[in-house]
Amino acid sequence: MVLVSYVYLGIFSLRANAWNEIVSPTHLPFCSKSSPFVYPLVESVFNGAIHWLAFNYDTHEYLVVAFELVERKLVEIPLPDDFDHGYTVCGLWVCRGFLSLWVMVDEDTVDIWVMKEYKVQSSWTKTLVLTTYDTIHNVSLVCCTTSGDIVGTDSRTGLVRYDEEGEFLEHTYYCKDSRNGFRLAMYTESLLSLPSDNEEA
Repeated sequence: MVLVSYVYLGIFSLRANAWNEIVSPTHLPFCSKSSPFVYPLVESVFNGAIHWLAFNYDTHEYLVVAFELVERKLVEIPLPDDFDHGYTVCGLWVCRGFLSLWVMVDEDTVDIWVMKEYKVQSSWTKTLVLTTYDTIHNVSLVCCTTSGDIVGTDSRTGLVRYDEEGEFLEHTYYCKDSRNGFRLAMYTESLLSLPSDNEEA
């Protein structure tokens, strides 16, 4: 677990059941892409680093912030040159083995960018443009399947699926009667237990 504050990073070790603090030599000008008062949520674990899509309130631009787990340091990765920093509906994910960015350009279009060479800004390449329909709104991409299909959510109430060429395949509701919907997250199963003060836990 990594906790980002204005002047330090806090790293929680499950093995040691303790926090380790890394003090930054300067301030950390990063906040959530959705709120200036909330630090960004983890969006992608890739290439030995934890990645956030964050807003730099010093430069007033979005960027990728990566925390390298071995070196225990923060790295800034610029977004594509053609990225419009006015977009607020966007996110990071890992698509087909590459760090990727999806951007909701308008109500019926989602652009997919792929970083072909890790940490190299010029390698960002727009690979697909997905089209939504009248009954599908606010698409957020979640993952790629082993067969290459692209899966996302629709306003947090349904699932959408596209094939590897970006052609729409299906739309399924999973909480149709909910006003606010739910967040979806990818996870990997583990047998590792969380630490506890209770010896019987």
